[in-house]
Amino acid sequence: MENVAVIGASPKEDRYSNKAIRMLAEYNHNPIPVAPKHKEIEGKKVYRSLEEIPKKIDTVTMYVGPARQKTIIKDIIKLAPKRIIFNPDTENKDAAGQLKSAGIEVVEACTLVLLKTNQY
Repeated sequence: MENVAVIGASPKEDRYSNKAIRMLAEYNHNPIPVAPKHKEIEGKKVYRSLEEIPKKIDTVTMYVGPARQKTIIKDIIKLAPKRIIFNPDTENKDAAGQLKSAGIEVVEACTLVLLKTNQY
């Protein structure tokens, strides 16, 4: 089971980040919601930042736009997960270069599609 940090997690069921939390769990992964404004999403404890997560993170899936990613990218580099998935509209070429240089695989794709098509 892979630990997956869901950056920009939302309690709103129509949001893709919420759908990702539910689908990751459905596909036997451990989604870990990360959002500064919430305490619990889909029955899971929400962490305010990546630094608060006490578990090793294998994958980060991004649901925050590039304008708000600067600190998050630094935290991801410190965390050193195997990969990051930039979902549609979160792509960030500058950050992708930094992450690749740090040895982190960068994927630009939809987490939901990756799961549904067995490419995750």
